[in-house]
Amino acid sequence: MMLFITSRTPKQSAKSKRNRKISFNYDNTAAAQYLYFCERRGEDDYVEIKSPELFRRLKALPAETQLLFYIHGFNNNMEPDIFNNAAKLQQLMDNERPGLVHVIPLVWPCDDDSAVAFADDYWDDQDAADASGPAFARLLGKFDSWRRAEAQQAEPCLKRINVLAHSMGNRVLKNALNDWSEKHAAGNMPQLFRNTFMVAADVKNEILEQDQPGRHIVDSSRNVVVYFANDDLSMPASKLANIRNKTLSRRMGMTGPEKLSRLPNKVYEVDCDDFNNKLDLKGHSYFLTDKSGNTVSPIIKHMADAIDGGRVKPDNRSIVLHLP
Repeated sequence: MMLFITSRTPKQSAKSKRNRKISFNYDNTAAAQYLYFCERRGEDDYVEIKSPELFRRLKALPAETQLLFYIHGFNNNMEPDIFNNAAKLQQLMDNERPGLVHVIPLVWPCDDDSAVAFADDYWDDQDAADASGPAFARLLGKFDSWRRAEAQQAEPCLKRINVLAHSMGNRVLKNALNDWSEKHAAGNMPQLFRNTFMVAADVKNEILEQDQPGRHIVDSSRNVVVYFANDDLSMPASKLANIRNKTLSRRMGMTGPEKLSRLPNKVYEVDCDDFNNKLDLKGHSYFLTDKSGNTVSPIIKHMADAIDGGRVKPDNRSIVLHLP
């Protein structure tokens, strides 16, 4: 079983109801007005449990277990992509450091229309990523309010939170933090996360700078780790697709931050050129394993070290990772 949170609208009704069976139409890419807090019991077998029950279950995890929210990327759907990747991520982290994290996918409505051209599909997903930001901002608000209420009890929830955002999932994260900051924190941003891991980020490479819309990613995190690869073949395609919106900018997933010296010391860049194309044909989804499952990405250990100790290793800000 797997817990997940989604901004997809269920087929049955937009109105939440605890313990109802729900399903989703992948052709509907309109982000829901509400969030749905769910449990996956098997393939295409989902039950809505609502936020208090999901938060209760997270609190009940072993004290040493941290949370790892996984925000998937472009052109991914629940079955088979998102939940298979989340399960694999959970297993790899357990193999590296048993009991360190509990993975919770945050599911936003990607397009499932594989017959259209890349640019059309890409733009549908980008619109969905923008619309899902405010929805996941409500998740932060709900969890913060719940945890504040729990803090008044004898056993408050002290879970540490980490985020892994892949590809266009970084756009969702950026939008969620901007919306939450404006609506719930008067433009400020407390430190919500122990680590934010930005993998193959499909955002502009200057987005983390102080005057840019991704600055709250830095403010919200103890550490921000940017994994990039110059030969990520999805990044040039993304850059070309963005010409339609008159946005011609290098992508962070291909170059890393535009200028690391402009960013606080808690931001790290990690060059993954040595292995990204050995794990994925396009060199874009390189944070899990190769197709056979035999070669594990060195990102797994790198993330586990940062989550476990709260510090990125090695401690120099520009790092090159290699396969063992």
